[in-house]
This record gives sequence, structure tokens and C-alpha cells, in this order.
Amino acid sequence: MHPTWSWLVLILASFAAGVQNALAGGGSFLTFPALLFAGLDPRAANIASTIALFPGQVTTGLAGRAHVAGAEGLSFRMLLWISLVGGALGAVLLLVTPVSVFTRLVPYLVLFATVVFAWGSFFRKPPDNGAKAALGKHAAMVVQFCIAIYGGYFGGGIGILMLAALTAAGLSVRIAGATKNVLAAVMNASAVVIFLVQARVLPWPLIACVAVPAIVGGQIGAQLLHRVNEKALRIAIVCIGIALTVGLFVTT
Repeated sequence: MHPTWSWLVLILASFAAGVQNALAGGGSFLTFPALLFAGLDPRAANIASTIALFPGQVTTGLAGRAHVAGAEGLSFRMLLWISLVGGALGAVLLLVTPVSVFTRLVPYLVLFATVVFAWGSFFRKPPDNGAKAALGKHAAMVVQFCIAIYGGYFGGGIGILMLAALTAAGLSVRIAGATKNVLAAVMNASAVVIFLVQARVLPWPLIACVAVPAIVGGQIGAQLLHRVNEKALRIAIVCIGIALTVGLFVTT
């Protein structure tokens, strides 16, 4: 297809991703395939998507920073350091993974992220805030570290995974939501730094083409938060994930 069309698709997908992240999460389901369509290999597309969406994650995390908290027996500072180290480790693992290997892994990673997103959107029961925390201090540390590694390596569905883990550790949904936004920004901050230092060549024009529309979309999405049918958005993002999974299994 003509390059002009691929750039137009990328801009529109990035804008929609910014709106989607502000409303319900899952914006990488849009930017990742758009970057593949623009000509990047799966690993480069994943790196570019992570870098490009990072500024929007920072603004989202800052907006709710007053509501962040640690879990029972586990301080927010400790969660922050766990996320920082895990994100960096995941990024290093991604960079040392050969492109051919990562290309074969991508369909399974997208499938996993889609299942996690669908489960968190439609099947996960709301936590009982009066119940005893299901995850103790050390279990919560291990779970968050594993999520952070996955976040630095691929990242699809980390919001749902963290929301589930933090509520299981005893946080209310509102506090867990604000906390996971900050932790997502932190783990991706370490990944972004690793990518900027270690990646030999970065597609900066494509990254900018994703970052700017995504930031604009995020601001609009924040305004639309209480006006748009969130269930319809979640259904759409699951359908995109399913279609992308099928397409990747067929073509890789």
C-alpha cells in the first residue's frame, strides 16, 4: 500500500490509542499493529510503541498521583522499585531476544494479552473490599515483579494484571487504579531508558507520529470518560486483539 496511507493509518490508530488508554486501557493493541503495517518488524514495533506511548502514561500517572498507596505491609516505594527493576529486566530480555524468536513469540503474547484484557473487562468479579487480602506481602512482591518484567518485555494487558494483583493485595479499586497507572509509567520508564541507550537505530519519525496523536487523543479521552460507552470500547479492543492474534498466527 502507498506509504501515505500507512502514515495516515498510523496517525489515526495512535489518536484512537490515546483515547482508548484514557478510557479503558489497551491502546497498544492499536499502535502495535499500525507500526507493523508501517513496515517495522515485531520487535521494533514493540519498542517504538512503548517509547511513543510513554509520555501519555506519565501524564495519566501524574493526574492520579494523590491517590496512590502501598498494599498491606508493602509500601508504595517498594512497589515502585520492584516495577522499576522488573521493567528494566524485561527491556533487556527483549533486546537480547533475536528478532526471529520474538516474531514467533508475538502471536502468543498478543493472545495472552487479549485473554487477560477480556477477563479483566468482562469476567473478573469486583473485589470485596471488606475481605482479607488474598495476596500477602511477599506474594504481592513476586507477582508485581513478574508483571513488571512482562511489562518491559511486551506490556499488553499490564493494567489489568496490576489491577487484579493490587486489589488482591487489599487495595480498593479506586486506589489500585491510580497506583497501577503510576507503576505502569515507572516500569515503562526503565524500559524506555534501556531502549534509548541500547537500541542501535530507532524509527524516530514513526515514534513521533504515534506519540503526538496519542497525547492529543488522551486529552480528549479524559474529557469523554463519562460520556462514552466503556463496554462497547472494551468489546472493540477485544475484537481487535482477536483479529490481530489470528492474523499473526497466519502470517508468522
